[in-house]
Amino acid sequence: MCGLAGFWSVGVSDTSASPGIAWRMANTLRSRGPDDGGVWLDQAHNLALGHRRLAILDLSPAGHQPMQSACERYVIAFNGEIYNHLELRGQLEAADRAPAWRSHSDTETLLAGFAAWGVERTLKACIGMFAIALWDRQERQLTLARDRLGEKPLYYGWQGNTLLFGSELKALRAHPAFRAGVDRGALTLLLRHNCIPAPYSIYQGISKLPPGHFVTLPLHDATAARTAEPSAYWRLNEAVERGLAEPFAGSAEEAVELLHAQLSRSIGAQMLADVPLGAFLSGGVDSSTVAALMQAQSSQPVRTFTIGFDEGGYDEAVHARAVARHLGTEHTELYASPADALAVIPRLPSMYCEPFSDSSQIPTFLVSQLARQHVTVALSGDGGDELFGGYNRYLSARKVWSQMQHLPGFARQAAAGLLRALPPATWDRLFEMARPLLPRRLHLAIPGDKAQKLADVLELSDSQAFFRQLTSHWKDPASLVIGAREPQTRLTDPNAWPHSDSFEHWMMAMDAQTYMADDILVKVDRAAMATSLETRVPLLDHRVVELAWRMPLDLKIRQGQGKWLLRQVLYRHVPRELIERPKQGFGIPLDRWLRGPLRDWAEDLLDEGRLRQDGYFHPEPIRRLWNEHLGGRHNWQHQLWDVLMFQAWLTETRRHELSAHR
Repeated sequence: MCGLAGFWSVGVSDTSASPGIAWRMANTLRSRGPDDGGVWLDQAHNLALGHRRLAILDLSPAGHQPMQSACERYVIAFNGEIYNHLELRGQLEAADRAPAWRSHSDTETLLAGFAAWGVERTLKACIGMFAIALWDRQERQLTLARDRLGEKPLYYGWQGNTLLFGSELKALRAHPAFRAGVDRGALTLLLRHNCIPAPYSIYQGISKLPPGHFVTLPLHDATAARTAEPSAYWRLNEAVERGLAEPFAGSAEEAVELLHAQLSRSIGAQMLADVPLGAFLSGGVDSSTVAALMQAQSSQPVRTFTIGFDEGGYDEAVHARAVARHLGTEHTELYASPADALAVIPRLPSMYCEPFSDSSQIPTFLVSQLARQHVTVALSGDGGDELFGGYNRYLSARKVWSQMQHLPGFARQAAAGLLRALPPATWDRLFEMARPLLPRRLHLAIPGDKAQKLADVLELSDSQAFFRQLTSHWKDPASLVIGAREPQTRLTDPNAWPHSDSFEHWMMAMDAQTYMADDILVKVDRAAMATSLETRVPLLDHRVVELAWRMPLDLKIRQGQGKWLLRQVLYRHVPRELIERPKQGFGIPLDRWLRGPLRDWAEDLLDEGRLRQDGYFHPEPIRRLWNEHLGGRHNWQHQLWDVLMFQAWLTETRRHELSAHR
């Protein structure tokens, strides 16, 4: 895993400062690549590529980047891993298109592929995760590319006459041309989704390259370069529609066998590394499946890692320990104190570069920090929920929506009022008291929050709006941000929706392209890279994704339980009694901490005078929610965390700017 950065300046004749600027941009990414760094300059065109390297494959200097192709036409800065690069080498050799190999790095394989096959064919041939900046010296064009599902980040945009690009925004900010202001529309999206979805970023004029896309900028034509639009080489919607049109027609047993074989191949390929490797293990279905299939292919105990909390309802370490014991992994766990978690918060603004408010970012950093003490690469189980129907909303949304349609308007209003009449903490206590009498399907985690969400959706008119409401924090964020309009996103653009056979499949496809790509993968990448840990996500091998979409819905959701098919694979390795329990999120007791140890910190950031002076938010609604939260009348942890993370990011950004100008 690495970091890349670079720039191209139009009409600049003095290039003497370019090497220093390129180094400064690259070195902001040192935690992504602590082992080596380099820059490459095309002085004639004032183009620079910078790179920081975390050595995973070929630890020798032969893997140094930026790297030039054997034919000297291409230069690349590359972040990621190409898991099938040895197969690609074999194809090049069989076609007599291979150079004399100088290393066994996948970077050199990529360059040979671009030279032999061109950009798009090579991207389609790759199985892996990546962000790429490729300079074609012959055609004088720069290509930026990103992997299919969006595991690796890539930002780019124009500042005046300079194109900037990089793995993280901090690299772009290090260039002296950077002058971008806060995009208030993007801020509304943060408040709705707790992240800023692609193609937006927190800065005006700076975009995220969408997953599965590449953009080619002809640097001999500045006008064309400024207006170049990304092109897709792979689309999830097409994989969804193709899979649903050509469904798997075999038996359930054959489906389990097929998925087991593909997951084993994908996980085996992602175990390739020249450095120590392990896995995150929560004891849930996804991470346990990855750990089990790793251990089945390893002659040595696999290293597994988990974080536990003593807070009731937030500790999965005991479950992870039981799975690790059964599999025989070399397991390491750390019980984090509230002080450990709270100590991470000041680091979040610089860790994420733009405001990001999924509070599970804190335990994700802690488990990454733990793993990095022992390994350089960790496999993660992310993606299982979106592919195999794991989220609770997939299980209940259709039933709830169908029942809602039969209720007259006044009844919905009354039901919503009843649900809101009791604070979430009271609902939690009532469910806990009634737990022995409730069927297992009603043994809910955080039932109070779910009651509030249900109250919010009782008045909606269509299923897509229902889903958007379920996945929103602030319901009308534009009314909170001064002078803002909420931009259109995939969730509000029907042209971006897949054609689906069911509401459940539609939700899964939308989550994969929004929540997973813009939240989950961002959270894991930044938290792990802050500790110089590479993470790999084998469930997002596109062959697994395409296979999952061939599977009928009743192989994913059965008898009120999600991930049926994935569970059957896991139960070949782990007894079901170690796994069968209500779904539990990877979180922290943020609601209680905001009323306790975080109260003074939050009060300072949410001070009414400070909010007015900063000029981004109308203070009144924020102060109202803050007071209701402190009084225990409602749990507004998610909405408040959105605002707090922006305020903390704004404070850190201004501090950095002041320091830079001294």
